[in-house]
Amino acid sequence: MFSPQRKDFVSLTLGDQYSRGYTNGKHRRQSCWRKWKQLSRLQRSLILLLLAFLFICGILSFSSLTEQWRGLSDRSVKEDWVEMDNRGLRPIPPGLLPKPPAAVPGVIQDIPSEVLPKLHRPSVPLLPKPPAMRKPPSKRGPPTLQKRLNVTVSHLKDRGDPVVGKEADGGTEAKTVISWRGAMIEAEKGTELQPSARGKEVGTQADFDEPTPLRPESRSCGLSLNDKNHRHSCRFNACLMAVVSEKPVDRAEAVREAFRHAWKGYKAFAWGHDELKPISKTHSEWFGLGLTMIDALDTMWILGMKDEFEEARKWVQTELSFSKNVDVNLFESTIRILGGLLSTHHLTGDTMFLDKANEIGSRLMPAFKTPSKIPFSDVNIGKGTAHPPRWTTDSTVAEVTSIQLEFRELSRLTGDPQYKEAVEEVTKQVHNLEGKHDGLVPMFINTNSGKFTRRGAFTLGARADSYYEYLLKQWLQGGKKETELLEDYLQAIEGVKKNLLKQTSPSKLTFVGELSNGRLNPKMDHLVCFLPGTLALGAHNGLPDDHMDLARQLMETCYQMYAQMETGLSPEIAHFNLQYPSGRDIDVKPADRHNLLRPETVESLFYMYRFTKDEKYRDWGWLILQSFNKYTRVPSGGYTSIGNVRDPDNPVPRDKMESFFLGETLKYLFLLFSNDPELISLDKYVFNTEAHPLPIWPSTS
Repeated sequence: MFSPQRKDFVSLTLGDQYSRGYTNGKHRRQSCWRKWKQLSRLQRSLILLLLAFLFICGILSFSSLTEQWRGLSDRSVKEDWVEMDNRGLRPIPPGLLPKPPAAVPGVIQDIPSEVLPKLHRPSVPLLPKPPAMRKPPSKRGPPTLQKRLNVTVSHLKDRGDPVVGKEADGGTEAKTVISWRGAMIEAEKGTELQPSARGKEVGTQADFDEPTPLRPESRSCGLSLNDKNHRHSCRFNACLMAVVSEKPVDRAEAVREAFRHAWKGYKAFAWGHDELKPISKTHSEWFGLGLTMIDALDTMWILGMKDEFEEARKWVQTELSFSKNVDVNLFESTIRILGGLLSTHHLTGDTMFLDKANEIGSRLMPAFKTPSKIPFSDVNIGKGTAHPPRWTTDSTVAEVTSIQLEFRELSRLTGDPQYKEAVEEVTKQVHNLEGKHDGLVPMFINTNSGKFTRRGAFTLGARADSYYEYLLKQWLQGGKKETELLEDYLQAIEGVKKNLLKQTSPSKLTFVGELSNGRLNPKMDHLVCFLPGTLALGAHNGLPDDHMDLARQLMETCYQMYAQMETGLSPEIAHFNLQYPSGRDIDVKPADRHNLLRPETVESLFYMYRFTKDEKYRDWGWLILQSFNKYTRVPSGGYTSIGNVRDPDNPVPRDKMESFFLGETLKYLFLLFSNDPELISLDKYVFNTEAHPLPIWPSTS
């Protein structure tokens, strides 16, 4: 018989108060998995599909809610722009401020420069608040003006835009700078206002909702954001007009200030050298002949900067030497050095400059010792030898046909005919050459044969541009006697109309393209923007009226090359839209987005204003100057070319100030803003292609 089985464990039962904290997760998962496996394959597939659908809907809903929470102000600028365009709204092109109504003349063109940067951001349209949060817009005044001015300092501060003004605590001026990866560029700078108008800011949003005409009591309104008693007392337009009425901006003085700043950098870091590198605070050499110094001589004289001029004159007299073993480009040294010295001689009457001009002219003459009499491109002014570029035996047509004004004038002043004879032989040969297309010339000419080469391409841009300019200007220089020059010019303009002139699809902007093997390339260099001014000059001297009509159309296009860029500065090359009515007028390829501080557009603005007196050309020039100040000005002195006009946050400074910025760009801006029509009268002077004025010859010459 067996004894009862012994138990080797103890059984323990826990009450509910102890058992509810314990769960057997592993067994529970096994149980769920067992249930899942019991489902049919169809049921499992449907469940997975439903879960995936719910997951995707959740993501989309979350993105939509996030967008609503962030609000319209945080949307990308590009989306806003596209949305406005799709809704049929045309935002104001960047940099474009419309002309004010006749009842308040001068409001826009005379905005103080301290206020203008806050109103003008050339990169994007100024987006309003969401419709639900905004009052209905006022119907008074031009709609575009309402859109452009409907922005406040407080709104700009919210967006992070730079605001320069008087601080409440100490009255000191807050200075904002823009940093580009180590390079510090000054914020937009303008002419300093008189004490009565300094430190004034625009009002709040409430000041814009119901604009009314300016009343006498508005003149005493306070514009300071720190003055709580007056912060909401004045409407923006009334206050702005009050400031303008006290002291309009002296735009010509603003150009003088810009020149002083550029000269400050050159004097500190590049004195006596060719070009300033303002970012690295050093210099670069091209010919080693002080190009910036010589290019800027007549600009300083015209601007009335006599102290700076005397310093430069002393350097030219004592330091400038042409007996150097150095290769110089015939064209560049002629238009910059020879042209600058001749112009300064005429303006000052100082024969020292004429002596220097005669010396450099004689040292350039070996360039003409070729089998065809078409000059080589390069001259060693120390050795007295000349040669073509290392990569070709060709010279560019623009280079050999854009030295005539200077050499002809040198012969007239010195009585030595060799200079005039050499360049007029070139003009005669080009006049008779085969290979032109309706008056348009190819870009290259061979120095051995004297014939055009690479005949398939025709352009008014690089390598051909100033050929057309000098046809008209030689005719004017010589007293309108050389009819073959006028014939070539008129034929060329007709060739431009027939072969190169087109309009964009979106906005009907007229532009000058390039012809390549019979096909039009809708590409236009910034250099082509010399043409509106040249056409206007011809029309002023009796050429057909439709030349002035074309000048107006092309001037609009050249300005839009600035206004439609995010920085308000033009690219080096623009491509135009011919096919898509809903797209942009202007496209810029990545390799063409640089701006070299070129003068051609402001040059044409100067001519157009002189001949039409239309204030919009001054307004456009003022906006361009403001963009130069905002995106290219370097605090230590000087202005820099930039690499990307489409990126206002990082325009990519290139650390170079070309000599023509002082010799041409600022000179033409000053003449544009000057109220003296006899300051370099266009009936007495003709400008060479480097903006150096040379006299029109007396009829007895």
